[in-house]
Amino acid sequence: MTQTDPTEPGRDLRAVPDNDDPRAVAEAILFEVRRVIVGQDAMLERILVGLLCGGHILLEGVPGLAKTLTIKTLAEVLGGSFKRVQFTPDLMPSDLVGTRIYRPSDGSFQTELGPVFANFLLADEINRAPAKVQSALLEVMEERQVTIGGVTHDVPAPFIVLATENPIEAEGTYPLPEAQVDRFMLKVVLGYPSATEEAQIVARSLRPGLPPREILDADGLAAIQRRVEDVYVDPRIISYAVGLVEATRRLEYWGAPELASYVSYGASPRGSINLVAGARALALLRGRRYALPSDVAELAPDVLRHRLVLSYAALTDGITPDSVVERVLGLVPAPQLDLAGVGAGTGHEATA
Repeated sequence: MTQTDPTEPGRDLRAVPDNDDPRAVAEAILFEVRRVIVGQDAMLERILVGLLCGGHILLEGVPGLAKTLTIKTLAEVLGGSFKRVQFTPDLMPSDLVGTRIYRPSDGSFQTELGPVFANFLLADEINRAPAKVQSALLEVMEERQVTIGGVTHDVPAPFIVLATENPIEAEGTYPLPEAQVDRFMLKVVLGYPSATEEAQIVARSLRPGLPPREILDADGLAAIQRRVEDVYVDPRIISYAVGLVEATRRLEYWGAPELASYVSYGASPRGSINLVAGARALALLRGRRYALPSDVAELAPDVLRHRLVLSYAALTDGITPDSVVERVLGLVPAPQLDLAGVGAGTGHEATA
């Protein structure tokens, strides 16, 4: 039911959707985010996939594509605690995770927790901090905890790192360690808006827009994340995901010997795990209780592109991670499922 806000005539108050309908919740979230953000539909869907899986997300794009604004807006819509850290070359690990402070008054040490203790951490321009700062994120991104002075502190749940980086500026930046990059579930590459979308962006800049409303709190997000676990995954889909990841490691075996010298290291097992987890979340967002091979294939570029380590020859010959993933998708056959029998006997039967 839609009501009108008496303090703002003409503005609709959208009813908070029932958490038992994840698709309705996702549509409500997207509606609020689009009060601020124009276009970038694929990016928004991928961010929701990451949020439903509790996975960290890396956004890469040139300046001015609303990467930071998107994350900040999403945090407002989802409620929960939100912290933003601007990564710079002089940032210290303690600026992220916290430190112990000596109190001369009583001769004791007190732990001061850092900004990572939030539901949503925005790591803005993450590649501008040196390796010692990046290493401070390894533990918290994987284990959702921070160790300070020998004492372990759990971060709040859910905990998600949303990071941005600029691919065209090399001065003052540092390559992210492979161990850290692998901890990001998705790497989403943003493109320029269309002419129509850019015209809408300019028009919106001429007047202040309406702020987005909070749709979910942290507990509500956690409840929907648990719903992802109910999405059925056929064993053949798991085999398909594993096959895609294995093909990035054994290109010659899978029929692409011309690419073997271009890939120094293929995707890690986290690639297989995140392909299947992302497929479940994508199925839930699209109103299904079962994953399809197309869900895995659609997410493959975002899940695998940052897990491939290319050789110097690939850089000189113009071979990109996306081109390798595209070739792999053409080599590994997708399973043909009988939708009428998907999940038979599990309560997840598909309907034609």
